[in-house]
Amino acid sequence: MTGIFRTNNPLNTFLLLVYGILLKFVWLLHPQIPVIHKSYGFLFNDIIETIKPYFDSFPKSYFVIAYLLIFLQAITFNQIIISRKMMQKPNYLPAMSYLLITSFFPEWNVLSAPLIINSILIWVWSKMSNLNNNTHPKATLFNVGIAIGLASFFYLPSFAFALFVILSLIITRPPKVAEWLVTFLGIFTPWYFLFTWLFLTNKLYSFHFFGLGITQPTYNLFHNEWIAIIFIGLMIFIGIFFVQSYMAKQILQVRKNWGQMLLYLLLCIGIPFIIISHSLGYWMLALVPATAFIGCAFYYPRIRWIPMVLQWLIVGFTLYMQYFKK
Repeated sequence: MTGIFRTNNPLNTFLLLVYGILLKFVWLLHPQIPVIHKSYGFLFNDIIETIKPYFDSFPKSYFVIAYLLIFLQAITFNQIIISRKMMQKPNYLPAMSYLLITSFFPEWNVLSAPLIINSILIWVWSKMSNLNNNTHPKATLFNVGIAIGLASFFYLPSFAFALFVILSLIITRPPKVAEWLVTFLGIFTPWYFLFTWLFLTNKLYSFHFFGLGITQPTYNLFHNEWIAIIFIGLMIFIGIFFVQSYMAKQILQVRKNWGQMLLYLLLCIGIPFIIISHSLGYWMLALVPATAFIGCAFYYPRIRWIPMVLQWLIVGFTLYMQYFKK
C-alpha cells in the first residue's frame, strides 16, 4: 500500500476511504459510545447530552461520525502538506499514516472533544504555516485566535495553542506586539460573548471550569498497548531523522513549516500533563502532527520494500490488537 500512496493519484482518496474502513471495521461492529468527561469542554458535553437520547439507539452512528471526521482530517491535512511542498514529491502517506495509527486504540475511534478540535487545529496550523504569504496577517491572526477560543469550548486545554501561535510567530516573522495582541483578542472574543450571555441570563455564578491541573498521566495498559505506543514514538523519531537529513535541500519557508510542525507535536504531547483525568483519548491531538513525520518515515527510505513490509507489519499488529489481544 505504501507504493500506491506514494503517488499523487486522485484515486487515492477513495482507496484511503476503503483502507480506513477495513482497518477500523471492528469499531463498526462494536461502536464506542461517547461519554462526558469533566476535562472536556462544556459545549462538547452539552452536545453529547443533547444527542444521546437519539443516537444511543443507533450506536453505529457514532462510529460513522467519528470515522468521517478522521478521514476528512487525514485528507485535509495531507493536502495542506502537499500545498506547502513539505516533502520531495506529493503523496498520500501522511493520510495513510493517520488512518493507520488511529486504529490502534478504541479511544482514538470514538466521537470525542479532542477528535473534533483536531479539525480546528489543522485549520489553525494551515493558516500559521502560510502566514508569510498572507496580505492581511492581522485579520488571519484574529480569526486564528477566535478558532482557538471556540476550540476551548470543546476542550479547555486548547488554550495552550495560544503558545503555539506566539512561538510560530517568533519562528516565522519579526516579533510584533500588535500581532500578539490581535491573536489574544481573538482568543478571548468568544469567551467575552459567552460571559456576557451568562451575565444577562443570570447564569454566571453557575458556570465552572473543570479538569485542569498539573499531573503525571498514569495508565493501566497491557504489554501490547505499550508496544503500540513505543512503536508510534519510534516511527516519529525515524521521520524526524529523515526530515532533518533532507532539511538542507528545502527552501527556508519549508524548513520553518517543519519547525512549526515539531512545535505542534511537542505542545500536543504536553497537553495531557495539564489534565486531571487520564485517558489515551487525550493523546489524539498529537496524532495529527505525528503523522506528518511518520509519513516521512514511510517515504524517504531508499530501499522501497522496507516501508512496504513495515506498513503490513503495522496493519497485522493493528488487527491483532483489535481482534485477538483479549
